[in-house]
Amino acid sequence: MAVDRGLLLLFLLSAAALAGVASAAGPFLSDGVFQVTAGSTGRSLLQAKKDCPVSFEFQNYTIITSKCKGPTFPASQCCAALKEFACPFYMYLNDDSNSCASTMFTYINLYGKYPPGLFSSECKEGKLGLSCADVPQRDISAANGVERAQLLAWIVLSVVVASLFH
Repeated sequence: MAVDRGLLLLFLLSAAALAGVASAAGPFLSDGVFQVTAGSTGRSLLQAKKDCPVSFEFQNYTIITSKCKGPTFPASQCCAALKEFACPFYMYLNDDSNSCASTMFTYINLYGKYPPGLFSSECKEGKLGLSCADVPQRDISAANGVERAQLLAWIVLSVVVASLFH
């Protein structure tokens, strides 16, 4: 019984350490986010995606449309505007199991009337994608609910683990 508790604690501590190492690179927008706009094909299209927890239909797209304007669509301005808009949602956009990236780009293209593939061809940075480290984070309502749920889950998990040792 004590061995089981020790193994559980070791597993939980290892998982927490691994999560910390994975997040050490800082927030970023994966290059995979652009796959929906570049006309990707493959198995992912055959797999059902979860609904996006972010209401992209109610977001303020003037962050992008006021800075990224044609006919030249300057890459520096367009990419900076995309990062300013999208980086607060990076956790959702990088999740391939949901429809957030395709939904966001649908609305960006609807309001901005951008040429196909503009952002995927112009916005390139490091090997992880676009860095969000230098982008000021703004409050997003969907993230607040998720963060509270994650905090509650950690509290419940902590209580369960603590009860195993008493």
